[in-house]
Order: sequence, then structure tokens, then C-alpha cells
Amino acid sequence: MKKAPGDEPDEDLTVTPPKKWAAGVPAVAHALEYSLEETSARRTGTTLLTMNQVDGIDCPGCAWADPAPGHRHRNEYCENGAKHINDEATTRRIGADFFREHSVPDLAGRSDAWLNQQGRLTEPMVKRPGSDHYEPISWNDAVGLMAEELTSLDTPDEAVFYTSGRASNEAAFVLQLFARALGTNNLPDCSNLCHESSGYALHETLGTGKGTVSLHDLHHADLIFLVGQNPGSNHPRQLSALEQAKRNGARIIAVNPLPEAGLLRFKNPQKPRGVIGPGTQIADRFLRIRNGGDLALFQAVNRLLLEAEDARPGEVLDHDFIDADTTGFEEFARHVRGVEWADVLAATGLTREEIEQVRDEVLRSERVVVCWAMGLTQHKHAVPTIREIVNFLLLRGNVGRAGTGACPVRGHSNVQGDRTMGIWEQMPDSFLDALKEEFGFDPPRAHGYDSVNAIRAMREGKVRFFLGLAGNFVRATPDSTVTEEAVRRCRLTAHISTKLNRSHTVCGDTALILPALGRTERDVQATGEQFVTVENSMSEVHTSRGRLRPASSLLLSDIAILCRLARRTLGDKPDIAWERFEADYGVIRDHIARIVPGFEDYNRRVSRPGGIQLMNPVNEGVYSTGTGRALFTSNSAEAPRVPEGHLLLQTLRSHDQWNTVPYTSNDRYRGIHGSRRVVLVNPDDVRALGLGDGERVDLVSVWSDDVERRAEDFRVVPYPTARGCAAAYYPETNLLVPLDSVADHSNQPTFKSIVVRLEPARVGAEQA
Repeated sequence: MKKAPGDEPDEDLTVTPPKKWAAGVPAVAHALEYSLEETSARRTGTTLLTMNQVDGIDCPGCAWADPAPGHRHRNEYCENGAKHINDEATTRRIGADFFREHSVPDLAGRSDAWLNQQGRLTEPMVKRPGSDHYEPISWNDAVGLMAEELTSLDTPDEAVFYTSGRASNEAAFVLQLFARALGTNNLPDCSNLCHESSGYALHETLGTGKGTVSLHDLHHADLIFLVGQNPGSNHPRQLSALEQAKRNGARIIAVNPLPEAGLLRFKNPQKPRGVIGPGTQIADRFLRIRNGGDLALFQAVNRLLLEAEDARPGEVLDHDFIDADTTGFEEFARHVRGVEWADVLAATGLTREEIEQVRDEVLRSERVVVCWAMGLTQHKHAVPTIREIVNFLLLRGNVGRAGTGACPVRGHSNVQGDRTMGIWEQMPDSFLDALKEEFGFDPPRAHGYDSVNAIRAMREGKVRFFLGLAGNFVRATPDSTVTEEAVRRCRLTAHISTKLNRSHTVCGDTALILPALGRTERDVQATGEQFVTVENSMSEVHTSRGRLRPASSLLLSDIAILCRLARRTLGDKPDIAWERFEADYGVIRDHIARIVPGFEDYNRRVSRPGGIQLMNPVNEGVYSTGTGRALFTSNSAEAPRVPEGHLLLQTLRSHDQWNTVPYTSNDRYRGIHGSRRVVLVNPDDVRALGLGDGERVDLVSVWSDDVERRAEDFRVVPYPTARGCAAAYYPETNLLVPLDSVADHSNQPTFKSIVVRLEPARVGAEQA
């Protein structure tokens, strides 16, 4: 893959030592600097002072929970949230003149950062068959093109509807209702790419696909594990919660291949000690684990806990809880006692002493929380890994009690709410039955395509229509070359978007850009100003209300776009009040209240300060599993295997990046400045491979097919990652992840365990 013309030149790369703390005054300065480059001081003040406040704008950057009303800081946001919200609030605009100047091939050659920096989309655009330029189109004609394509399909399953976490609950509900009324369950979403493994493992073992932890639990835990996550860059407001937990006496164990700044120390810029003091040490213990070694780690800890129980019968395990609330313990115990230490040490790269010290921390703790993110979920054996974490929690009764539980940390603002609203290709019959009773049609029952299977279907010519509700599908998915070729096989592609991204340059025969209101903007419909709702990682549902004037008078809300498309495509069959939905979002919420458990009296309850706390059945002692109990599982010991002379690569995002969009070419916490085309490699591996600091290399992934996947011209940066492991930024390295390299059971792409070899850069050789 050649470098795009808009990429920063590698000659600008400078490397400084990685930071040993996160946030502080520099975070405030960088947030304000970026915000004021994008928009005015007045608009910046409006967005920042209303973000994450009661009746304000929900931060679109991440899904971390807000403190209770009355306990929120006036500046309840982080550096990355401030950048993201003002990136959307930018005063830059893209109109017809821009698309006349820039052809689709020209745009395809630009970098992700360049595309994003052009500004807000302001009018609907179409690329017609045979053309290489977008041109203006009216909303009526754009909706008509889509409706015509949908009604001409041989089967509704030739359509795919993708959703990202930027969608509100109301938009997600309308989209899934439209798709199912059309006759398909093809509803892939970003959960398929980030936390599908979490949902699968938690459903199987606890009977719920969601985490069981509240902010109160985190604040009052004795011991917190942070596994495979980087809160300093990906969800910085979690650091405030961890700081509070530390002040209350918690100890924290960080488990990660890289020593991220946010895992080490936090300087809270909202408090004097974070401005002029040393801040708060976050990790009391840091385990620099090999990529994919987490299953082996928790199996070893579980074995050690069983052996501690043998030595002190009745003092280690919670037998009352195990006997009353779980099943499968005896089989699990037999299995985990057989774990071999040689396999554990090889898989983790840790010493036995380090793992025994973890056991000792656990034995001193009455209340334990385990937090994790995509460092766990994006491996072939991700589901067994999370099942083993559940085993660990069950052994000492660390679920369903205050200060305990499982905490998958979602990285996008409403990705969990999308799933609650029915954005899933395999929703249970209970949900589909409720739709039938409410709207009078029988939804399809056959499972649809998830994200990976949607790409496969497009590649095979089984999909003719693709609609993306927000997001950047082409850049978020694996095997970039294969994905782009697959998307181009569609007859029509359409994207509901606020800003330009790479997916707009990968077109079907006909392609549409449908510009939508952002979360920051006032949404006025026929019945007046509207608000939407979202659900965070801790199952709290609350409102979000935009405050800014829309970027263009031609923008529609995503709900309005979907309702008009449904009305045009389906007519009055079935008899669904699409026009009323568009005019009054409260009507949508009234239907949700009668369909989705926990949302009864939705409009009234969600309007209260703080919104709705959804009940988690686990915390009520209810396990919706086949046995009605929590399930211990026996998981085969697995870890990635890497041939001699190769490395195990994980993709990650830089600090100055939101999802697939880099804001700059810097990653100041890791000490990378001026370029994103770097590969972070342990210094011992750099020497063992005969490489030099700053050497130009190509990254070549190793997979069982005959396809060469090569990311060209990266600079080697020695970095304190685990031996045998490496890291590089996505989306630039997504092309290295084979489409068929997925997690067992969940079908989630394995972005965190790519076997690669490093070869001398072809670009360098050509220049020589």
C-alpha cells in the first residue's frame, strides 16, 4: 500500500522518551489549541461548558459514564473529547465547489487527516455511474435513488445497513425497524469490530452481554485490573474514576504489552494536585505481557487461587456463592489445575514470581473489578480469555456485589445503546416478537450478516446496496484492499455523515453522501426542538441536546433521512408512522418503551437529571443462561504462535486520534512526533532482527493464503513493548489483517495479533 499524497513526510519524524504520566496542563493546552483552530472561542465555550452536563451535549468521543448530577465538574470532559466535539463544530465547510475541484481518485489519494480537515459536509452529493466526481443532488432525488435500488433487489438480503456508535438510540431503533420491515437482519455494526467477543463471552457465562459495574463500584473496589486498554488516550475520563478509587484505597494492576502513560500516573487538570503536584500513581503493579497472553495469565492466577484454597480450606474461595449461583465449577477446577507453568510463562512473557504477586494482591482484596478493552477482544482466542476472566471473578464471588464486577470499556459513545435498540444481526426472538406485536408485521428470523460476513457477501456479489449510518466502514474494517474491492462491487453505496472520510472515496456504481446534523447542533423538527438519547458503558441512558446552529440549512437529522427513506421504500406496508417519527422523536421513544425491557415510561424517566439506570440482572442475582446460574467454563490454553524471525503486531491508535481519524501525526504520550508510519519494536528484538533505529521497513503479514499483505515504508522505533511483539497505528495497518483472521465464536477481526515479518522498505530500495 503506497503512502497517500496527503500523508506527513517521514523526514519529519522525531522521537522523544515516552511520557510517564497523562493529562495535566498540557492536555488542557492541546485541547484548547485544537478547538480554537477549528472554531471560534464562543463556539468552543458553548460546546465545552455543556458537554456531559445535564441536558447538555453528550460527548461523542467515548462511552465512559458521567458522575451523578450534582457531582459533575463544570469542565466534565477530557482532552480527546474536547478535540472531537470541536472537530465536529468546526467552521470549515465542504460544498459543491470542493467536489468540482476534487475528483474521487484525487480524494482517494489523500490521507485520513486531510479528508477530515476539509470541514463539514453541507449538501447531499451523488457520484453517478461512469463519473469520477460527486455532484449536488436534491434530498428528494437522493432518497428516490435509494428507494428505487431497494425496491429492485431480488431479495432484501441484498441490502446491508451498517451502524456506528455515533447513532442515537432513536436513530438506531428506526434503522433496525426499517431494515426488518424491508425483510432483512443485515445489521452489522461497530460492535462486531470492537467488543463482540465481550458480548459473546458474557452472554454465555453470565447471561448478559453488558458489563456489571457502575462508577460507584469502581470507586469502592479494593483491587482493579486494567487489562488490554489504554485509558489515557482512548477513554481519559476513566482516569478520574481510577484516581477516586486510589484515594479510597484501591490498588491497581495494569496488564498491557506497552507501558502507556495513562496506566502509570494521572495529573488531573481539574484539581490543584494535578496542576502543581505530582498527580496520582495509577498502576501499583505493571505486567508487560505478550500480546494474547492474557488467557494464560488468568488461568495461572485461577490455578494459584485453587491451590491457596487447598492450603487454607474455606478461606480463599466463596463456596456459598459458588454453590448457590454457579455451575461447572468441578470441571473447571480439574481443567485449570492442569495448566502447565512452562506454557504460561511462554505465552505471557512474565515470570512466575510476577504472577504469584498478582495472586497475593487478590488474596488481600475483598472487592475486585476487571476492566478490559480491545487488547483482549481482538484475538483469535478472545472469547475464551474473557470467559477465563469471568471464572476468576466467580471464584471469590466478585460479581453482583458492590465494588466488584466485569467492566468491558466501550470506546464509542452509543455503541452499547445501538445493540440495546436492536442493531444486531441475530436479535433474540423475544425482541422480534415484540416488534411484531407493536407494528403488525413479522420480522425476518434468519440471522443476517455481521461486519466480516457483510464484506464476504459483497465480495461474492451477494450485496447490491450498502448504507452506512455514521462511521467510516472502509477504514474501520480489516483487510483494506479486499474490503475496498468488495464495497466497489455494490450497485449503490450511501453514507450518512457529518465529515468527509475514506469511505466516501470507495464507491459503488452509484454513491451518495448524505450530510447529517451533528450531535452538537440544534435539531428542530415539525413539533419543535428535539433531543436524542444514548447509553453509556455502565448501562445509563440519558439525553443529548445540541446547542449550535446547524452547519447548513440543507442538513437533515439521521432520523429524518431514515424515515424518509423508509416511507419512500415501503409506503404504508407495514403501517408504521414514519412521518410522525420524523416530526417528534418522543413518538419513537413511546414505541421503544413498549418493546425494550427497562425502557418503560421512557420519555418521562429519561428526562430526569441523570436519566435512567438500566437494571443489570446479574446484580439482582439473575443469570439468563441455560441453567439460570453463572457458568464456569473450561478453556483450552491458547496463545499466538510466532515463527522465528517474526513479530506479533497489534494495531492501536495514537493519542491524537479518534477512531479512524488522526487529528495530527503526533502521539506525544509515546514520544512520536511528525509521522504515523512507525512500528514500535522492543530494543532487543530490533537488535536480534538486525535492524537499526529509524530504519525503513515494510510490514508483511503472514497468513495461510497466497495473498501478500504489505504495509510499505515504516520507520523502526525502539520501544519498551513486550519481547516478540510490535505495534503500529490503525487504520494504516488494517490492510495487514486477513478478513478470515477472526476470533473463534464471535467472528471479530484479530487486529491485536498479526504475525508479521519486517523487510527492507521497497520505497527505500527504489530511491537507492
